[in-house]
Amino acid sequence: MTAPAVALDTGTRLAIERTRLAVERNMMAWIRTATSLISFGFTVYKFFEFEAGKSLPAATGRLLSPRVFGMIMIGTGLVALLLSTIEHRRNLKALAPEPGTAHASVAGVLAAMIAVMGLAAFAAALLRG
Repeated sequence: MTAPAVALDTGTRLAIERTRLAVERNMMAWIRTATSLISFGFTVYKFFEFEAGKSLPAATGRLLSPRVFGMIMIGTGLVALLLSTIEHRRNLKALAPEPGTAHASVAGVLAAMIAVMGLAAFAAALLRG
């Protein structure tokens, strides 16, 4: 048999809710960072692809091509998103035993959507080489 749930006072309930919302805000901040990295990397890649189409002489002796730099930025955004999602899930799991914290995470769904778009951008940069 499980013990009956103990009613929490208002201060404790609100503190738990503030903590849960802080976890969501933290995830949203990581999503913004990852989105910026992914979009900047893809923009660099597409800009230099467009510039190459103008039949300008290619710069030789580059240590890092714009395509590789763009892919590194996209990959960094995807890794940041993956690591922050793992941390987010761990934090939500730690809050799970607390009463009143069983809410669906909108940030988790958004992170999955951004990850799909990031993977598509990475595949576009990789396959169009």
